[in-house]
Amino acid sequence: MKEKAAARSASRPARASAPRRAGAATPAARPKRLVTRKLARAADDGYRHDLVPGIKATEDADRLATCLAVATQRLEFPGPFPEVAEAGDVEEATFLAFLLALAGPENPERQAALRAARPAWEHEGETGLGADADRTIAAYRAWAGRAGSQRAALAGEAGWMPQRRFARAFERLSLPGFGRSQRFEFLVVLGAAAVFELEADALKVGGTDPTTVAAKRALVTGETMFLERRAKALAETAGVPIAALDHGLALWDSTAAVEAPEGPVLHSARRALGLS
Repeated sequence: MKEKAAARSASRPARASAPRRAGAATPAARPKRLVTRKLARAADDGYRHDLVPGIKATEDADRLATCLAVATQRLEFPGPFPEVAEAGDVEEATFLAFLLALAGPENPERQAALRAARPAWEHEGETGLGADADRTIAAYRAWAGRAGSQRAALAGEAGWMPQRRFARAFERLSLPGFGRSQRFEFLVVLGAAAVFELEADALKVGGTDPTTVAAKRALVTGETMFLERRAKALAETAGVPIAALDHGLALWDSTAAVEAPEGPVLHSARRALGLS
């Protein structure tokens, strides 16, 4: 028996060395402007930080800082889709933002077609998004119709703060085929385009959308309350709006190449993650 136990012990891989203290990062050369997400995570190089306990490599931490900077830039006026800000009419701008969010970033060609066509709110018709999307659009039209208009449905009370308006709209937009990521994107686009005063009050994680999955990997918790708490701490320490984590985390966990926009936001995010 002793011989078998010894053999089993000898066959086990050696344990990794003790992690560096929380908050410490392995020194690294200044990252290149272009950061490419690999199919596999970067090798563990001893990087450890309390803000992102799931990240074990300096390269992955630097990519996250870059993605947060990109996502923050995306929130600036006029937002990711200038056509929404340029629409002029609130109902038309809101409907275009809805369609773009419904199409999703995984369908850039459809988004481009929508931006060019700008389907009118007043005229129901084909959008090219498919039968499932058409059912979601019908549900959205009915939802807005019950309030009298899209403006009335989304604006809420005149005295509401932007965070309360965002939270209320996000809750009420639980429509078939319009999931967490689409609802969040819709409201973010409207806020960035200054169509409504909207500001995310939380990351609103839930389900299996890319942001929620990435948040669980980087922040290492499946409990919604703790995930929201850690997301808020990351945003505050990095000096970015909580809404930046929505696009930033999903981008970080993707295979897309990301160009770092040099500036104070990127430097703040790097400092927060112990990279500078």
